[in-house]
Order: sequence, then structure tokens, then C-alpha cells
Amino acid sequence: MDPKSIYEIIGYAGFVLLAVSFLLSSVIWARIITLVGALCFVAYGLLIGAYPVALLNLIVAGLSLYRLYQIYSTKEYFTLLEVQHDSKYLMAFLDFHAEEIKRCLPDFTYLPSEQSLTFFLLRDMAPVGLFIAEGRGGGALWMQLDFVVPSYRDLNIGRFLYEQKAGFFKDKDIRKIYSASGTAAHTRALRQMGFLPDSSDNTGVLYSRAIN
Repeated sequence: MDPKSIYEIIGYAGFVLLAVSFLLSSVIWARIITLVGALCFVAYGLLIGAYPVALLNLIVAGLSLYRLYQIYSTKEYFTLLEVQHDSKYLMAFLDFHAEEIKRCLPDFTYLPSEQSLTFFLLRDMAPVGLFIAEGRGGGALWMQLDFVVPSYRDLNIGRFLYEQKAGFFKDKDIRKIYSASGTAAHTRALRQMGFLPDSSDNTGVLYSRAIN
């Protein structure tokens, strides 16, 4: 392959990555993809002698790095807010995010019971997630919904909930949390948060995580 073709591939790769970054709902991944795409354009600009292109994208890459540094270095405040199953805000939240919830968990239907545990995940006091589960005795909690607003889907929330706030579940005599697999994206998220395959049935794979 001649050098000119290689240069074009690098340029097209940068173009595709920058275009994809605008389609991502996750702020972190959008910044990472923007950074990689901009670096491709920096290389492309230098290789073909288009120094303004290289300089512009070097600035874009620097800004993306700075934003990622801000995201990972800023101390965030997380907390849980337990709510009643008939909370008006809860109903409004479920209604507002109904389409996205169905995309993540197509089989979800809100059917609260006396054993329901419902709480919001607050990040810097903004409601960014909703957890709905049902206790079934023996220290088991069956998760019905673990929804996080798309732009806040990173591992920080999972670490906070299942590691830092493990005592919250222990105080309620919960020792193991179960969840259905849901979509492929939901299954990946479960694995990232420490859930492991537990058993299978005709509805799919059941995942679980012990509370330590």
C-alpha cells in the first residue's frame, strides 16, 4: 500500500471517529472518541503538510484531555434517596424516561408490592438513576429496574451502589441481588458491576451479585 493511501485511511478514521462522537450519549465516551479522532487528524495533517488542520485538532485533543481530567478529578457526591412506591415524582420519572427504560429492559413493568424497595441514585443531588427491586426472603433481592440516565452511565455509580453503599443493603438483611439479563448492553453493564451468571431458564440468564 502506498503512503498516500495510508494517509487517507488515517484521515477517514479521524472523520468517522469525530462523527461517531456526536452520536454517543455518554459524555465520557464522547470525549474519549473525540480525543482519538482528533489525534488521527493531527497525524493526517502533519503527514500531508496541512499544518492548520494539525494545529486545530491538536487544540481539540487538548481540550478533550482537559475535560476528561476534570471529569475524573472532580470529587462527586453520591447518595441514595429512598421513596414510597406511589411517589408522584417517581411516577413522573418513570413516565419521562419510559422509552429509554424500554430500550434497556423491554420486559419491565412497574408493579410495586409491599416488599418493594425503591430509591433514586443522586449524583451531586441530581437524580440520575432509579433502582426498583423486590425482597423475596432469605436475604435475596430481585432487581426489577436498575436504570441510569444515558449521560451518566459509567462505573462510578455502580461502585458507589454495590461497594460503598453495601451497608445500605446489609442493614435491610439483603445478602444477594438477582437480575435478569435484559438486553446485550444491560448484560454488559451487569458484568461490569460484578454480577455473574447464576442460572438460566426460558426467559434468559439470571445474574447475581453477593453483598460483601
